[in-house]
Amino acid sequence: MTQTVDRPVGERQSDAATGASSDRYLTFQLGGEVFALPILDVTEIIEYRSLTVVPMMPVFVRGVINLRGRVVPVIDIAARFGRGGTQVARRTGIVIVEVAIGEDETHHLGIMVDAVNKVVPLDGDDIEPAPAFGAGIRSDFVKGMARYEGEFVIVLDVRRVLSLDEMVQLSRGMTEVQYAATAG
Repeated sequence: MTQTVDRPVGERQSDAATGASSDRYLTFQLGGEVFALPILDVTEIIEYRSLTVVPMMPVFVRGVINLRGRVVPVIDIAARFGRGGTQVARRTGIVIVEVAIGEDETHHLGIMVDAVNKVVPLDGDDIEPAPAFGAGIRSDFVKGMARYEGEFVIVLDVRRVLSLDEMVQLSRGMTEVQYAATAG
């Protein structure tokens, strides 16, 4: 099953560039907790499929998929949060997001999640600042905490969680550690 958010790429880019935001968020499960991403960052949702593993990548880069001719890296967001890898199950999905790199360049990345829930409306008043503790992930990854239908939802800052610069630095660090371990 594939669900596509029908918005032209240029429209997503112009929204990000002008600071426009939506009050709709895609919610998903990860390790028993509910997380959310702004719907404007999501391009589509696909079922989990077999990944091509790329050697010498950090543990949170599970591999790549071919998405209509594009190579899309898939990030295991649980591993990115330091929680161990996601166990593939029947409801495991991949959320494809568009991440801005610089002013006029974007990349598509897949986020591996336990299950995709639904799109929910959250306005600015529903989202409180991120606490300095308690979410079990880096506080700069959390844009805020929202309450929806009596439950807390952790609203992620997709640009921080999927910072390509930081992931490249982590990848280089992992490569250096692996090289030192085999050379020593």
